[in-house]
Amino acid sequence: MAEYFDRYDRFRTNTGTKIIPGLKISVEPTDKRVVYKVGKTRFDKLSDKHYGNPYHGWLILLANPKAGGLEFDIEDGEILRIPFPFKSALERYNYEVDKHIRLYGE
Repeated sequence: MAEYFDRYDRFRTNTGTKIIPGLKISVEPTDKRVVYKVGKTRFDKLSDKHYGNPYHGWLILLANPKAGGLEFDIEDGEILRIPFPFKSALERYNYEVDKHIRLYGE
C-alpha cells in the first residue's frame, strides 16, 4: 500500500497555504491508461486500485490536463493516463514543484 503524500506541504506558509500551480506530470512508458466512463469512473477508486490508497486522484488529474481540473468535465470514453508507479509519479510531481519554485520563487 502506498503511503499518503501531502501535496500541500511545500506550499504552506505561516499565514496559510499558497495556491498550488497547475503542473504537468511527464509521460513515462510505465504509465497506465484507462477509459473514463461517466458516472462509473471515480478518481478515488482509480487511486486506490493503482496506488493502494484513495487519496491521490489529484495526481491522475494533473497527468490529464486536457480533461480540465474536475472529473465532471471529462467526456465519456476519454482515455486517462495514470502516472505509474506511484513512487515515480511522486518524483515527477516533486520535480515539477521544484522547477516551479526555481522559476517563480516560493
